[in-house]
Parts: sequence; structure tokens; C-alpha cells
Amino acid sequence: MKPTARFLVAHPSHFIALGFGAGLSPRAPGTVGTLLGWALFPALTWSFSDVELLVLLAIFFTGGIAAAGRSGEALGQPDHGAIVWDEMVAIWLVLLFTPPTLAWQAVAVVLFRVFDILKPPPVRNVEAAFKGGFGVMIDDIVAAGYALLVLAVLVRLLG
Repeated sequence: MKPTARFLVAHPSHFIALGFGAGLSPRAPGTVGTLLGWALFPALTWSFSDVELLVLLAIFFTGGIAAAGRSGEALGQPDHGAIVWDEMVAIWLVLLFTPPTLAWQAVAVVLFRVFDILKPPPVRNVEAAFKGGFGVMIDDIVAAGYALLVLAVLVRLLG
């Protein structure tokens, strides 16, 4: 099933899971969701301390499990490409630990997308091992971990 604007507003879970509409993008919805997450990140950092933001991200992750699960079931595909909340939560986690410059944030976004798309082990293994909303959410967190590891090395070498 291809989600529509009507689907997006049919239930709050769909609105969240589809990243406020970013998942409706006809091309590269995961990248569009990641870019929207990047665009929204300053609002989170202006409003919350780092510790508060970590707690909020844990809440977003938990809520994302339910939203992605419900939306995936309604779409007939557990990890439908239109579900982009997982990318948004993961990029917020990556950006939280990224030096606060536009250049480093751009590097972080690219690294996250590369690892999310390529899904090197264990990302692919995690994706296969867990089903439903948890599976949708957790593989992006593992991809975020790879991005953060590479980013830390780059910052150390170049920063």
C-alpha cells in the first residue's frame, strides 16, 4: 500500500511514523526524513539540555516502536519505506554528539545515511532478528552507532 495524505492524518501513530509527512516523499523518504530531523534539531537543542534530550530521545524511541508497529501493520509491510520516524530519532541521537558546526553536522548526516542504507553487519543482523516496531527502530540506532564511531575518529583526526 502506498500511503497518502489521508493515511497520514488517519491516526496520530501514522503522523508520527511517517515523520509529519516526510515519509510521503516519492523519492528517498528515508533521506527526506533524515533531513527534516536535521532541520528540526535546533528546536530540540534550544529547548532541552543534553541530558533532557537523551531522555526525550528514549521516549521518542519507545513511542516510535508503537507508532511504527501500528503504521507498518496498517500499510501491510512492517518496515515500509514511508516510516521515517526511525531515521529522525537516530539522526537526533547522532547530532547530539556531533560538533555544533554545519560542516560536522553535514558529515554526520551523510555518515548516518550511508550506514542506514548499506546496513553493514550487525545492522542487517539486528534488522533481521527483530520484527515489528522495535525492529524498525533499533536497526537505525545501530546505524547511528556506526556513524558516531566514524565521526569520533574523523573529529579526532581532523578536528
